[in-house]
Amino acid sequence: MDQHVVTDLPLAGLRVVDLADGKAEMCGRFLADLGAEVILVEPPSGAKSRQLPPFSGEQSLYFATHNANKRSVVLDLTAAADKQRFLDLVAASDIVIDSARPGDMAALGLAPEVLRERRPDLVVLSISDFGQSGPYRNYQGSNAVFYALGGVLARSGIDGNRPLLPPGDLALESTAIQAAWVALLAYWRKLKTGAGNTMDFSLLEATAQILDPGLGVTGSAAAGRSASEMAPYGRPPKGFLYPIFPCADGHVRICILNPRQWQGMCGWLGDDHPFTDPEYGNINKRFKAIREINALIAELFADKSGDELVAEGQRRGIPIAAVSTPQQVLSNTHFNARGAFTDLDVGGSTAKVPSGYVEVDSQRMGIRQPAPELGADTDAVFAALEARPAAQRQPDVDPRPLAGIRVLDLGVIVAGAEAGRLFADQGADVIKVENTAFPDGLRQTNGKVAISQSFSQGSRNKRSLGLNLRDPEGIAIFKRLVAKADIVLSNFKPGTMESLGIGYDTLAELNPGIVLLESSALGNTGPLAKSMGYGPLVRASSGLTGLWSYPEQEGSHSDSITIFPDHFAARVADTAILAALIRRERTGRGGKVVVSQAETILTALSTPIIRESLEPGSLRPMGNELEFDAPGGVFPCAGDDMWCVIEVRGNTQWQQLCQAIGREDLAQDESYATVAGRLQHRELIEGAVTAWTSERSPDEVMTTLQSVGIAAASMLRLSDFGTNPQLNARGFFREFDQPGFPVRLQTENGPVSVSEFPDPEIRPAPLQGQHTREIARQLLALSDSEIEQLVEAGVLEPMQDNPYVTE
Repeated sequence: MDQHVVTDLPLAGLRVVDLADGKAEMCGRFLADLGAEVILVEPPSGAKSRQLPPFSGEQSLYFATHNANKRSVVLDLTAAADKQRFLDLVAASDIVIDSARPGDMAALGLAPEVLRERRPDLVVLSISDFGQSGPYRNYQGSNAVFYALGGVLARSGIDGNRPLLPPGDLALESTAIQAAWVALLAYWRKLKTGAGNTMDFSLLEATAQILDPGLGVTGSAAAGRSASEMAPYGRPPKGFLYPIFPCADGHVRICILNPRQWQGMCGWLGDDHPFTDPEYGNINKRFKAIREINALIAELFADKSGDELVAEGQRRGIPIAAVSTPQQVLSNTHFNARGAFTDLDVGGSTAKVPSGYVEVDSQRMGIRQPAPELGADTDAVFAALEARPAAQRQPDVDPRPLAGIRVLDLGVIVAGAEAGRLFADQGADVIKVENTAFPDGLRQTNGKVAISQSFSQGSRNKRSLGLNLRDPEGIAIFKRLVAKADIVLSNFKPGTMESLGIGYDTLAELNPGIVLLESSALGNTGPLAKSMGYGPLVRASSGLTGLWSYPEQEGSHSDSITIFPDHFAARVADTAILAALIRRERTGRGGKVVVSQAETILTALSTPIIRESLEPGSLRPMGNELEFDAPGGVFPCAGDDMWCVIEVRGNTQWQQLCQAIGREDLAQDESYATVAGRLQHRELIEGAVTAWTSERSPDEVMTTLQSVGIAAASMLRLSDFGTNPQLNARGFFREFDQPGFPVRLQTENGPVSVSEFPDPEIRPAPLQGQHTREIARQLLALSDSEIEQLVEAGVLEPMQDNPYVTE
């Protein structure tokens, strides 16, 4: 058997033809990690991504990390014979992924409709910067462009500074996972209906949904405020919400969100301070005195080591983490105990690289084989090629991909909410199981409304069951529901499900087909598995916080109001869950999916991490400096706090830029004719660009430079989203009625704007216990008298009377 063809992984038997090149290659890589046979189709000269920096010797580290586990075939798609071979390959495959510019595949005679003539049930995923339609369809995208137009850049940085580009390639790495999610959604729908799908996937839209969404869930410290309310004009003040403090050997971050955690911190500060009143357990009350409180904490922490502070903080029940450097991450005892890194041979050297995003049934879904040599599998693939019969269309089937799937959602806060919402949006019956004694932190409000806007965004389309899982009868009811469910979602501290008596082994005995998700900050094994963790602590532990800073300013950590990686980790989790359901179709058994949110960040940083292992010190804060060409970064524009991004790539674009800004003299100077020369003289040439941008609006800069093929964008704030012509043209926005709000709430549409399955139905988020009686009657067949007895016993909790009346 070929080493790339596996039979025991979730996606065994699934064949993917991968034409992605330079963008979205991690989409195919994740599907390959999960067991799909992913065939990379390259031209005779090789994929362009084989020439992307950084390098180890002559080998691209980008290519090495993004194409592991794939096979390579060489085809010249401009030649008739090879085009026919490609169509033969398509006819024997399930999914085709391409990242060509709009119109390029059609120009080759390989438009989606041509491919689906050969295989009607084919899933075709066309990934492009802005989508196949809309006024920006031919614009050039990049990480910087997506940060700017996706509303991320406007919230990154600290007060008094220019906006700060997030580190690494987070936009492209994150959106590739959303692409994998929609590819499997369409494939699952095909399994149920026999229908193929053509999907038009926009990297900009995915960035706006997954990286740091302006229309999604905000973190616990937001106390129910929306992302727009959390985003000040200009950058947020340093240390806003999740403060970072210097210590004797670096920095630590704390996340004090609930009264119990504040009690622990208050006790650590001692009795001689003015904040001992229990009223400071309220997060809104505490924020009014946050400067004074943080000053006391800073004094306490200053002379202690990070390890000492983390140990004592955890002992006192205070969520705390050290702000790790890349070197500390690579040598981290916990990550290495979990197998978060593996060795990979690149360029004749052995490097350390993140192993993969997720575990299924205690097996890491990660790198098994290095990226292939060019054309290494051409002969083997075509020698074994056999046409597969297309699936038969099923009439009168619900067109929503996940119709008929039932999810028991124990998830809380952002990652938990998002994991359930993604299933609910696509037609699954998602039942949020909750209890007033242990409320979801996202339900907290400012006291003026019965439900927060953040919760409304994150739990739309769900039902709510009030159930006491601390009561044996409550557990018995939950087990009865498990027998009728497909998925259980949880993001508790590891060990909680077992302590409740509903660990995976117990659930699988009740329902062998059940798929359980356990998502946590640091994974369910390893010495730090049971540490308290929130997104800001995950970023600190994984090294992201340390990288997200201005290199010229010590302690300028600038990730204070991002909520990455919660939405990203939820998509990683749900893609793996869907893969497990696909395996269930083949084997009848479910499985256990484990996600460490920290390890999703590590895998998203695979390329800089593998480089760091080979070149210690190479992974460091870059600020707004783009490493591999110049000019590039964030530039000021005319007006108050108005900014744009520009990213020049290659000598031709440099010449075009000089002409566009009226500096032909720079174009004629041989000192700047090469990448090396431009990098050497970065300050001078970026000064010339700044002089030009400072006299123009961000939109003028964008349209002028994009017209000559240069990646550029205006920085959008969340308040600008609603008027953006590209997002509006693509149907990105939806509105829905949420009882308790005087106006309709704006939200995002589905994960891919243009496809053959319907847009999500958008129903309001539930009030706590809103559907308790309905679910008890419908799924448990309980009589009204039985329900009332369980309510009186405190086992079931229905919705309170007059829920929209607040004091």
